[in-house]
Amino acid sequence: MNRDLGLLILRVSFGLLLAGHGLGKVQDLIAGKTDFADPIGIGPLPSLILAAFAEFLCAIAVVVGFKTRWAAIPPLVTMAVAVLIVHANDDFGTKELAVAYGCAFLALVFTDGGAYSVDAMLLRKRRRRP
Repeated sequence: MNRDLGLLILRVSFGLLLAGHGLGKVQDLIAGKTDFADPIGIGPLPSLILAAFAEFLCAIAVVVGFKTRWAAIPPLVTMAVAVLIVHANDDFGTKELAVAYGCAFLALVFTDGGAYSVDAMLLRKRRRRP
């Protein structure tokens, strides 16, 4: 039970915090503001779309615990890009938040959503079917 409560706290806290960052990117997309960094050379608009997807949609999926392991991968990759490319030459204090998010989402890749997740609810439902 403590494991599941810990996973719930991890999912909800880091997922909501990251979704707050992603919401601004979604709003920029809706408003047509596509001036965004191009850290991996695919263009500003695709970079913005991928960041919004990872930081908002995937973060919300993590919050509710839907396909948690899979949903945690795009935010993890986004944070790796932030740490290793965007802020590569910055001091650790500048990278620290991205490192913390990356660690949290990495932990979820290796665990799962826990008992208090949509994943667990769907699994219980499948097991009850005749």
